[in-house]
Order: sequence, then structure tokens, then C-alpha cells
Amino acid sequence: MTEQPMQPLNSEKQAMLLHFEQQKAAFHQEPYRDVAHRIDDLSRLKQALLKHSDNLAQALDQDYQGRSHQDTLISDILPCVMNIGYTTKRLKKWTKPERRHAGLLLAPAQVEVHYQPLGVVGIVVPWNFPVMLSIGPLITALAAGNRAMIKLSEFTPKANAALIEMLADAFDEKQVVCIEGEAEIAAQFSALPFDHLLFTGSTTVGRHVMRAAADNLTPVTLELGGKSPTIVGPDMDLDTAAERMILGKTLNGGQICVAPDYVLVPREKLQGFAEAYQRQFQSLYPKGIDSQDYTSVVNERQYQRLIAWLEEAENKGAKVLPCVPGHHRNDERKRLTTHLLLDTTDEMTVRQEEIFGPLLPLIPYDSIDEALEYVRSRPRPLALYLLSYDKVLQQKVISQSHAGGMCINNALFHVAADDAPFGGVGPSGMGHYHGIEGFKTFSHAKTVLRQGRLFVGKLVYPPYDKWLQKLIFKFFLR
Repeated sequence: MTEQPMQPLNSEKQAMLLHFEQQKAAFHQEPYRDVAHRIDDLSRLKQALLKHSDNLAQALDQDYQGRSHQDTLISDILPCVMNIGYTTKRLKKWTKPERRHAGLLLAPAQVEVHYQPLGVVGIVVPWNFPVMLSIGPLITALAAGNRAMIKLSEFTPKANAALIEMLADAFDEKQVVCIEGEAEIAAQFSALPFDHLLFTGSTTVGRHVMRAAADNLTPVTLELGGKSPTIVGPDMDLDTAAERMILGKTLNGGQICVAPDYVLVPREKLQGFAEAYQRQFQSLYPKGIDSQDYTSVVNERQYQRLIAWLEEAENKGAKVLPCVPGHHRNDERKRLTTHLLLDTTDEMTVRQEEIFGPLLPLIPYDSIDEALEYVRSRPRPLALYLLSYDKVLQQKVISQSHAGGMCINNALFHVAADDAPFGGVGPSGMGHYHGIEGFKTFSHAKTVLRQGRLFVGKLVYPPYDKWLQKLIFKFFLR
């Protein structure tokens, strides 16, 4: 039996493997990047980000064929700049070894935990926030002393080019490199033996990523999504409720993993909330789809998906309320204002799948317990939003629900809290990469026990018939 010839590697995969080997070799030569160099890395990243911010915004506008410049500044550029400042100020403290209690049995030893760089980190980036969701994890990875390979989305080619140019200004490819390619390259990227792999995207793809990483025992952080609920409390003024949550649904045209996916409203207030939401939307975007501050759907595939779900819901009996009648849809420009959906049922796709766009089902409830049960009986979401000033209700929702994160009387902005972890739970993800929790995610916590000249541990060495051993066991085993 003759052996089959090996299939030649394509040039994209060859280049990716070469970058990986180069980064591994570079890390081997510098296994611990000192704090001063890490701070310098972050400073160079910040300067490059500020220098290229206009190019990045213009590139995203071209990729979307209409993305608000301000949306990019608010959601992509500003969070990264703020995160770099926050991280830089705290990095020296984070990298100091932590003293731990050795315990009487180990005395007089000293125990410390040292946070050590992992090596080469892989970052898989989605199309909705290609700047923030590549640079945000990169900030933490660099702060922890790692090198990074970033797999960019094939759906944002202009933004990719701008990001590659920006990062080339700041880093050698042996430290930070971007990879482009279709689904096959993405799968091969996930299968590389990284020291840690962070993926942001859908739950379905996340399962494939985790499966590929398992072959190498690569630890993963998964930032996924799901159907993030909003609960409007019985006490809440409806105009205030709409005002507080609306940006979470309209920013980036609702194409956000933590965007409100549906709203639970007291039954008697359902129509009033719909009208308050429409008024608030019209005050923010008076020209509807023609408002320059509103963002288009990213591509034809995603637009047609949303239209199909909207039409399916309407055909099955849902009542559709466009927020700006007459200026709510433009197929050529892939523009769709938020459409409120009433009278939806669980048989409709908008109630089953993460919407990731400007459709918003409003679901009535008759009691808070009913609303909470609705949320708890479904997969745990990435975010949960409560609109209520009732302290008792706030505590009840905090303690009796599970979600990756939560906002009370706001939506979306918990993601911008630099000093707090961000991540999912269950189907909405695992792990964190913000704040000190993110630093620890990209570090190995290595315990170091230091013993001096005095060593009492030999008292428990064999033979085991010594009277002092019996006394020690009697003292500790009680």
C-alpha cells in the first residue's frame, strides 16, 4: 500500500504557522517581560490608537456602508483609551508577588503567588466591534507580559486593513500580529496550541472553538451572547425607562452582544412603554434611517436574516411598530430602525434566537415572579437589565437571577467599568478579561514556597513511630 502524498499547506496557513513559531521562539527568549517594558507597550498602543482613530472610524463606516463616527468613538476607541490608562496605573501593583499565609504546619516558610506570563495568546475577533474586541483583550494580554495573535473577522476588510496598519506602527510581528482569512483559517487558528485562547462571537461557533482548543488542552475564555432581557419594574416611569435603556439597543444599530434582546413590561403598561420608546427613539434619530448618527446593518446576509425574522413574526400574528414610521427601512442601504414587536410567541424566531439587530419584542407580565421565572427558565444571558428604583426588587433580581453582568436603571454601560470583570455564564460564555480578573486570566498564578535554614518539616519524616509525630498529629487532627 502506497502512502498518500501530504497535502501542501496554503500560503495563508503557512504564514500563520510561521508567525506562531516566531512568537513562541521570541517568548522563549524573553519569558518575563518586565513592567517598564509592558507599560511602554501600552503607551505605544495608546498613541497608535489615537493617531489612527479617524482612519479606523472611516474604515468601519465603509465596511458597514454607514456606521456612525460617534458610535465608533464611543464603543471602540474611547473604551480602549480609558482601559489603557486604567491598566497602566495599576500594573506595578498587579505584578507584585502576593504574600499568602503559610500556616502553622509549614512554618517558618514563606508563601507567595507570582503572576507569570502565559506565552502566546490567541484572540478571535467578531465583526460588530472589531477595534474594541481586538484591542481590549490585547491590552490585558500585553499587561500580563504575553505576545498575541489576532484573528480578524472576514466581514470587516477595511477595518482589518486599518487595524493592521495601526498595530504595525506600534509592534513587531513577533509581539503582535493580525491574521486574516475565511472560516477555514479561523478553524485552523483555533486549533493552534496557544497558551490561552479568547473568542468573542456566537454560542454556536464558541462550541467549535472550545472543541478545537481541547485537543491542545488550551485554556479558553469565551465571550458569547444570548438573549439579554430587560425587566421594567412596576414602579418605573415609562419615559425614564425608555431613556435609560434605549442606547443599549440603538448603538451600532443594535448589533451588540449585550444589547437588550427583549423587554418584560407590566401588562397594563405595555402600550405606554411602546409609545415612550418610540418618542425617545424619534428624539435621538428624528430622520429615522436617514439620521447620520444611526448605523446600518453590517452586510446583506445579516440584513436579510433580520428581515426574514421580522416578516415571520408578522405573518404569525405579531404586531410590528416601527419607531419612525415612513423612515424605518431602506433595503439598498441595509438600514432598519428599531422595530418593536408586540403579541409575539415562543414559536417565533425572534423569541428563540439572539436577535443581534434592531428588532425588540415587548413581552407583558402580570407579576415580578412571573417575569423572573421567564428569565430563569431560559439559558443564562450575557447581560440582564432592571429598570426600577425599588431597592427590595433590585435585591430580589440580583439574588434570584443569573447573568454574566447586570445593570440597574441603565443598559450596556457595565461593560465600560474597567475595574470590574466582564464575562458570561453558561451558554453566554466563561472567563473574564477586564480589570485585574483579566490580568489574572492571561497570567499563570504560580505558588512559590520559600524555606530558610530552619526546617521543621523533617519532624514528620519516617520512621513514623516518634512520640513528637504523635503529638503533632494529635494537635492538628482535631
